[in-house]
Amino acid sequence: MTSTDMRNEADDPGPSGYAAARLRLLGEGARSGPPRRAALAELTDDWLSGLFTAASGGLRGVSLVAVGGYGRAELSPRSDLDLLLLHDGADTEAVAALADRLWYPVWDLGLALDHSVRTPAEARRTAGEDLKVQLGLLDARHLAGDLGLTAGLRTTVLADWRNQAPKRLPELQELCAERAERQGELQYLLEPDLKEARGGLRDATALRAVAASWLADAPREGLADARRRLLDVRDALHLATGRATDRLALQEQDQVAAELGLLDADTLLRQVYEAARIISYASDVTWREVGRVLRARAVRPRLRAILGGGKPVAERSPLAEGVVEQDGEVVLARAARPERDPVLPLRAAAAAAQAGLPLSLHAVRRMAAQARPLPTPWPAEAREQLVTLLGSGRPTVEVWEALEAEGLITRLLPDWERVRCRPQRNAVHIWTVDRHLIETAVRASEMARRVSRPDLLLVAALLHDIGKGWPGDHCVAGEIIAKDVATRIGFDRTDVAVLSALVRHHLLLVETATRRDLEDPATVRSVADAVGTQSTLELLHALTEADALATGPAAWSSWRGSLVADLVKRVCAVLAGDAPDEPEAAAPTAEQERLAVEAFRTGGPVLALRAQTEPPGEEPPGEPEPLGVELLIAVPDQPGVLPAVAGVLAMHRLTVRTAELRALELPDGFAEGSVLLLNWRVAAEYGSLPQAARLRADLVRALDGTLGIATRLAERDAAYPRRRGWVAPPPRVTVAPAASHHATVIEVRAQDAPGLLFRIGRALEEAGVRVRSAHVSTLGSNAVDAFYVTAPKGAPLPGEEAASVARMLEDTLRA
Repeated sequence: MTSTDMRNEADDPGPSGYAAARLRLLGEGARSGPPRRAALAELTDDWLSGLFTAASGGLRGVSLVAVGGYGRAELSPRSDLDLLLLHDGADTEAVAALADRLWYPVWDLGLALDHSVRTPAEARRTAGEDLKVQLGLLDARHLAGDLGLTAGLRTTVLADWRNQAPKRLPELQELCAERAERQGELQYLLEPDLKEARGGLRDATALRAVAASWLADAPREGLADARRRLLDVRDALHLATGRATDRLALQEQDQVAAELGLLDADTLLRQVYEAARIISYASDVTWREVGRVLRARAVRPRLRAILGGGKPVAERSPLAEGVVEQDGEVVLARAARPERDPVLPLRAAAAAAQAGLPLSLHAVRRMAAQARPLPTPWPAEAREQLVTLLGSGRPTVEVWEALEAEGLITRLLPDWERVRCRPQRNAVHIWTVDRHLIETAVRASEMARRVSRPDLLLVAALLHDIGKGWPGDHCVAGEIIAKDVATRIGFDRTDVAVLSALVRHHLLLVETATRRDLEDPATVRSVADAVGTQSTLELLHALTEADALATGPAAWSSWRGSLVADLVKRVCAVLAGDAPDEPEAAAPTAEQERLAVEAFRTGGPVLALRAQTEPPGEEPPGEPEPLGVELLIAVPDQPGVLPAVAGVLAMHRLTVRTAELRALELPDGFAEGSVLLLNWRVAAEYGSLPQAARLRADLVRALDGTLGIATRLAERDAAYPRRRGWVAPPPRVTVAPAASHHATVIEVRAQDAPGLLFRIGRALEEAGVRVRSAHVSTLGSNAVDAFYVTAPKGAPLPGEEAASVARMLEDTLRA
């Protein structure tokens, strides 16, 4: 059916004709995007105009006006209709009756309606009091009735906006900043609000308002296309959900991607992020220009008085060769020649970051258009300027974004294209891959004085996740890319080897520290063999911390830091040739012996709780940060101890970080027998720790089978909120080859849930193996745990038996 046919069908002023034509239009697969939005707006215009004509009965001095998004003719399938009934105030009763005859048919169709009835004076007064009303009126569009009334209001509102711009634009900027603080940045969110988040449709509308003020204008290249892409995604979201929503939830992303003909949800998010990045950058540039113009207006009268009417000359301060500062921005010197100076973009960027100033949009665009590519390998100055840029701290982010907005980053580092705007579907990560790399460099700059080669640390930080744009293990892919990039940048062969090793092993320290037994010589020696030298270990330690801090709050803690530091200390000793191959078994402490004796005498569990903090001097000034609580438990040797303890801790909402189990022979003078000693490090999920007496009472009941742990944990698990339409990836259990000479290491990767450790412990008990120690690590919603298990007599499991236990455990967790 053609648009004309639809309009004819909608000519009926009743809702049925419009509803049928609207439904048919939205069901047309061949028409989408701007054409469908325009057609829907035109169809709605015709229907409302017909309603107005039929309902007004020749009433004069009245007009129907579309404002806001409808005024811009940007109707998504579930958009509100923003309408203003404008009148001259001559017959208010007749206008009120007309309003009822207009609004009720809209409501009868179930359409959302934002409506008002005002005279031009009332509309003008309300706009002066309410910035949001004024923004809506800037897009006012006549639908029906007295055209002169609408035109007069538009002229007045625009004039007011331009006259009041010095006052209203700062208000608008503050409104945008508050919304960004509340909603976050669209270009990094896994479930973004397409309208309200920073870089979304609200910001695009704000840029239109700034342009309408004639005070400043946004960079237009790519802006209209970015706005169109976000509107297209919102259209598809409305059709996929059947709701008027702007929140792109995870469970809807695949359907929205299919509606838009995209490959998958990641492709969808990447397009959304790219559009948001363009709008965010345009906003930054525009608000900076607004501030500059307003400051100039405030200063100009005083300068004119001082200079006797002469035109003031902007002061220019040199920053680097070919680079100066002017009006709070970094610009190119008059003598700069980008076409003859290929290092100029990096020099200008480094100077801007060092000075903490933004790069001028004009300067970036001129360099992007005229600068020659750098030769391969880069000259030493280019490499030094890149390191300076990366080492400048927080200002690096804004400068890097300016270069990236104009394509200079991918010109310098072609491999950057694969990670640009790439989403990370992991709750631990709060940034896209490319922003995470820059954040890591910012964090690494704070550690530059801890290492002997800060240049290698900063470049490794920039490149450590560069392999995430390729299939397979990103550490392996990244090592290859890092070699190529480091060679192109101009590092020598030795430095290239160090950089590629840092990228290859950037997860080694934290994964080993949190998932392996640091008392096992095989653990420490494997890390030493991978790292090779103490200088590389020093760099890897700093990179590990910078990477974790740049990932998000869940990725680093004092506990993780202490484990990594302990591992680094042990590896350093091995590399220095001072570490013994086989440490002697640690003798039990006096407290451990006391607990073991008491457990034997009472025939039941005894325990002790002790808070742990950083040693003096390890933490910043102030109160030491708790690393958790050490929980010592002694129990007469019997089956089922591990699942019983794990279950009780889960019931009391205690998070297990590490767990070590050992059989302790009783001192002379006691009957033959042994006591199991469990050394756990735990932390409360929230609130305070439970009393030791309560833990012991529950543990007694758990061991005699009267507590019903499995039932209680299942009830709690059922009460956990579930994400609609989302299914967790299946658990995976593997055997880590050659991870220990004394035990078999079984790794479990699963969705974290209450009682997970209890289920694992019970399954291992049923398999007839002994757990020597457990190393528990939780990243967001993912548990990554390692269990050192042996046969009943203490030897590692044979290969086939270990594989069988892993398969059994995986089947149990999948059930």
